[in-house]
Amino acid sequence: MMNPSTFPELLQHFFTDRLRNEMEASPNTIAGYRDTFRLFLRFAGEKRGKSPTKLRIEDLDAELVGDFLLHVETSRRNSARSRNIRLAAIRSFFRYVAMSEPAYMLHCQRILAMPSKRYIRRTVDFLDQPEIEALLKAPDRTTWVGRRDHLVLLMAVQTGLRSSELVNLRRRDAVLGVGAHIRCEGKGRKQRCTPLRQETAKLMELWLKEHQGAENDPLFPTIRGDRMSRDAFEHIVHKYTLSASASCGSLVGKRVSPHVLRHSTAMELLQHGVDQSVIALWLGHESVETTQVYMHADLRIKEKALSSLAATSSRPGRYRPNDKLLAFLEAL
Repeated sequence: MMNPSTFPELLQHFFTDRLRNEMEASPNTIAGYRDTFRLFLRFAGEKRGKSPTKLRIEDLDAELVGDFLLHVETSRRNSARSRNIRLAAIRSFFRYVAMSEPAYMLHCQRILAMPSKRYIRRTVDFLDQPEIEALLKAPDRTTWVGRRDHLVLLMAVQTGLRSSELVNLRRRDAVLGVGAHIRCEGKGRKQRCTPLRQETAKLMELWLKEHQGAENDPLFPTIRGDRMSRDAFEHIVHKYTLSASASCGSLVGKRVSPHVLRHSTAMELLQHGVDQSVIALWLGHESVETTQVYMHADLRIKEKALSSLAATSSRPGRYRPNDKLLAFLEAL
């Protein structure tokens, strides 16, 4: 009879065999799972008094997972949504353990049965046209860095690419001329093309001429020629938002992130009458349902719908309960 695999062996096989080879998970998915298990193993090691390599599957029970999820919400101040993402990564691993080592089936089922936490889906934040214009004017385009930053911000608000998609672009991904577009690899290794406006394509052409390089070189490099990190792009957005707030008062105190720029793209498309299914394709959404959140955020669409309705002729009145107990409840 073969001995069951140890926890370190199962975890290594989960990342190398299951995620990379079988599921062909994207680098972003693997990085997210990796970060979850870094946190989880440190937490489990402290709770069990063992180093991560000494942990056993039996040490990682449903109670410990529950304590870890509480820890990320309270001590690390993660949102319920982030907590659910951590749980999804842990579930995926224990689903793999249940398939690989049936002896742990019942142990894994208790963890797989742990529910996700409900959370309030907040209305998305986005920039209106004056705010976008102020942001794009903020970089000093007399400098190389300013021209790069202006173009990467313009690309963000015009294409709606995710920050990871933007920073991973190569020079070969910019296709100019007739039908100018950007090619990128999104979530789940899905390839998609996003068209460029004529003025954006012209700026891109000038940028490529100014910044010469090989086809595989980063489209938006650092000063050293390396690929820009997601943190660096987030810093660029924050930096120019602060600068733009001097000329655009509505940006003062507004939290603007790369994802807010992505939301702004979706809202602009929606306000120009682009169908939700097209917006979903544009943004690389898995489902049209994901795009519906922008419908809820756009007050102008709701106001337009309201104005098209005929006003009722009924006179306003006040409800008066005819029972003392109902009157008591009404007064609460």
